[in-house]
Amino acid sequence: MTIALYSGTFDPVTKGHMDITRRAARLFDKIVVGIFDTPSKTLLFSTEERVDLFRQAVEDLPNVEVQPYSDLTVDFARRIGASAMIRGVRSITDVDYEAAMVMMNRKLNPNVDTVFLYTSLEYQFVSSTLIKEVARFGGDITNLVADHVAAALKTKFRAV
Repeated sequence: MTIALYSGTFDPVTKGHMDITRRAARLFDKIVVGIFDTPSKTLLFSTEERVDLFRQAVEDLPNVEVQPYSDLTVDFARRIGASAMIRGVRSITDVDYEAAMVMMNRKLNPNVDTVFLYTSLEYQFVSSTLIKEVARFGGDITNLVADHVAAALKTKFRAV
């Protein structure tokens, strides 16, 4: 069985993330979505909330599971038996950013390859950061995130 890891903070999961996950699920036997627990950035949603939001987004995909992790991504990949790591990219700028990470990951674990999937055209401008900014000020995000994610964002920003 070929296992691939798709990792990130996913704060929150967007339709761009869902697009990459669905396409990767057609290419690999099993996809593990790794939700990074301890990033060096401030998050809106807790790890448990991010895991739950992503699980709901992919509940119709039987070969996708969502797990939190807090160690090096390559160590998590080794632990789950992944032979590939999926990275979603929107532009050449994303590829440039990812290149150093790919090389470091190869140095740490040469048995795991990185596969880039370009996001579909309709999601090339979508990022979690932009989604949060638009949602914070009451903008329409309904075509950019799943309904349950839009509801969770509204609830979060009402509480702030």
